[in-house]
Amino acid sequence: MTCIHLLMTLVFAVSLGTAVEIQRPRGVPLSKKAFYEENKPFTCLDGSRTIPFDRVNDDYCDCKDGSDEPGTAACPNGSFHCTNAGFRPTFIPSSRINDGICDCCDTTDEYNSGAKCENTCKELGRKEREVLQKMAEITKEGFLLKQQLIEEAKKGRQEKQDKVTDMQENKKQLEEKVEALRTVKETAEQPEKEAKERHLKAWEEQKAAIRLEKDKAKMAEAFLELDDNADGFVSVSELQTHAELDPDADGTLTETEAQGLMGGTEQVDTSTFESVWASIKDKYHSESQPEEPAPVETSPDEVKEPVVDNESEPYPEEDISEEEDEDDDDEDDYHEDDDKAPPTVRTPEKSQDDEEAMPPYDVDTQVLIDAAQKARDDFEEAEKALREMDDQIGYIYRLCPFNRVSQKPKYGGSETNLGSWGSWSGPENNKYLVMKYEHGTGCWQGPSRSTTVKLTCGKETVVTSTSEPSRCEYLMEFTTPAVCQEPNNTDLSPHGHEEL
Repeated sequence: MTCIHLLMTLVFAVSLGTAVEIQRPRGVPLSKKAFYEENKPFTCLDGSRTIPFDRVNDDYCDCKDGSDEPGTAACPNGSFHCTNAGFRPTFIPSSRINDGICDCCDTTDEYNSGAKCENTCKELGRKEREVLQKMAEITKEGFLLKQQLIEEAKKGRQEKQDKVTDMQENKKQLEEKVEALRTVKETAEQPEKEAKERHLKAWEEQKAAIRLEKDKAKMAEAFLELDDNADGFVSVSELQTHAELDPDADGTLTETEAQGLMGGTEQVDTSTFESVWASIKDKYHSESQPEEPAPVETSPDEVKEPVVDNESEPYPEEDISEEEDEDDDDEDDYHEDDDKAPPTVRTPEKSQDDEEAMPPYDVDTQVLIDAAQKARDDFEEAEKALREMDDQIGYIYRLCPFNRVSQKPKYGGSETNLGSWGSWSGPENNKYLVMKYEHGTGCWQGPSRSTTVKLTCGKETVVTSTSEPSRCEYLMEFTTPAVCQEPNNTDLSPHGHEEL
């Protein structure tokens, strides 16, 4: 084998229009030229040994790291540096040197193989520069777009910040309005309360007077009923005719028991009967009180009319069975309720409570009540608006199309699922204008949260508003160019697909 010593490569560095030849052993990169100085012993790059310089590239591997044979295939772990002037320099394994295959575009790896190689570095360099130029243009355009997006983001953030500032100002005004209306409400409720109390007190006094008069009338009626001989006195024997007054409930009112009820006297007149009446009125049964009439039943063929008795409670309903029609032709008209006769109806008389129902408020009191109610309504409406404003300021809403809708407090706290993608649910002529998200996090003692998203045409893809029209049911307004249609375009579906 021919031994080739100090095979050199040429590198041209262009500076100010001139070419400078830099000599170094074949296969050595410019960055390691300083380790290969001619006429000086060579130290292996791993420091394992030092050899005479004429043993560099002598086709015999002296260094364990193969650094003494950068331009030959002697060392199995060596590497060859392709200068590739006009293109990218590169390294190839030493085993590829002079193997008959051109690995370096400048053909320097096949310097002694006889392979017919063509230097393609210039053409490769030209193509790479074109690619790099295109990449540079794309990078420039991308950077400009990035800057544009940054500016738009800043603008959008500023707009949102301005919106939040406006909302906070509106919230402050709402808070002031709520407090003012609270004062108006409380101010209006005080005279309302006093007027109602006066009305109730007057009615209580009136009821007491009515009851006293009724009690006196019943007492006078009872005295006349008990005075059987109409002598103007009620005697012990006359009182004994009412066994229901028996104090020991043995069924008999004895003479002694009757005297006890009459205060130890044999008889009382109308003036002293008042003390007797106080002790017997709760048990006394008037002789003129009519007996309870028996219920009146009606057959299915009779006309049913209400039957009135003296009780205050309606008579229990009673079912009366009818025989089924034997005509099978009428079977289709049969209903289960047809087997039941209408119940016997009793209409109660007006009870004492109905007779003593509180009369309507006078005009002045009603005016105060109406004014207080209006103040309460105004206060509740303003308070509701304030709560809605707090929701808009206090939460961040996130919409991930075809995935889910969520809500997260701005000032810490866990995220709440407002619904997962369900279906398109827009109007019949274009169902793609409304998205329905369902089965979100359940409300406390309520349904699962759900969200309806209304889509409208717009230049930006952004959620414009969020509200909660009903408990746990949210509504989002969402603008996007994806639903914009050409003028007079009757095909409203987005390219015939069920997705944006």
